[in-house]
Amino acid sequence: MSGPTFPHYRATGAKERSMNTTHRAHGFTLIELMIVVAIIGILAAIAVPAYMNYTTRAQVSEGLTLASTLKTAMAETFAATDEWPATTSDAGASSGTGKYVDSVEAVAGVILITYGGQVNSDIDGSVLALSPGVAEDGHVVWSCGQSGAEIAGVTWQGDAAKLTTVDQRFLPSPCRSRSN
Repeated sequence: MSGPTFPHYRATGAKERSMNTTHRAHGFTLIELMIVVAIIGILAAIAVPAYMNYTTRAQVSEGLTLASTLKTAMAETFAATDEWPATTSDAGASSGTGKYVDSVEAVAGVILITYGGQVNSDIDGSVLALSPGVAEDGHVVWSCGQSGAEIAGVTWQGDAAKLTTVDQRFLPSPCRSRSN
């Protein structure tokens, strides 16, 4: 025999080491879980408003799609008569409606898109205006929302920027002011 051994001491030490290792390998600590929850909360706080703006902008785009037929009819009427039609019926078209649009109609030569129905409450009752214009070379161009005023050499019918009540953050990119 070589000296006294303490099997109980050695066994206890190994057992304690084994238990500590087991607890760490089987899960996360409370602080780790709280950090993950905090990160998810921060991401949600950023993503949800951005998604809401995106969906509202998509609803505004429906109005532009519905207005395309009236834009064509108005341009054809202008080409034939050299005057912008004062009403939708003068253009030979009919008013349009959609899931998010209450009406699309020509008023005093300008297309007014009024939002309603199942639209986001931020734009319910708002108006997006499309003003026609004639470039120096005779081409018809359109000003949507708050864009167009800075285009030189265009004679505009009406002022879309003054008639538009949709908040600029919800306007599709072609309708936003180029100066902002």
